[in-house]
Amino acid sequence: MAIALYMDENVPRQILLGLRLRGVDVLSVQEDKRSGDPDPQVLTRANELQRVLFTRDDDFLAIANQLLQKETNFIGIIYAAQQIASIGVCVRDLELIAKVIAKVSDTVIQLSRFTPCHSSLSIYTLDNV
Repeated sequence: MAIALYMDENVPRQILLGLRLRGVDVLSVQEDKRSGDPDPQVLTRANELQRVLFTRDDDFLAIANQLLQKETNFIGIIYAAQQIASIGVCVRDLELIAKVIAKVSDTVIQLSRFTPCHSSLSIYTLDNV
């Protein structure tokens, strides 16, 4: 089963559209009528929807770290630094994550936290996707 993504409101629309053109299941915070929600609520909503959150907002790194330290389950966060990952790189890597990594065992996802899955993106998770 492919991974469904939830796009934080700071993600450029071009990434969302590029992923949709490639058949990736993507929902944005704006489409979900959640614009302006605090970051912890955005992550909670992603979990409710069983979607991995994609963000370019480094505030989520601190949130992920807190949750990991508390061993609090969450579906996952994929982070890409704005200065490093171009729109094209994000689309390519997110498509790979959504389509290919989802076909690999959950153990791979579990072990990937804090490990860059590519030079531009990192996955943080404490729950099986």
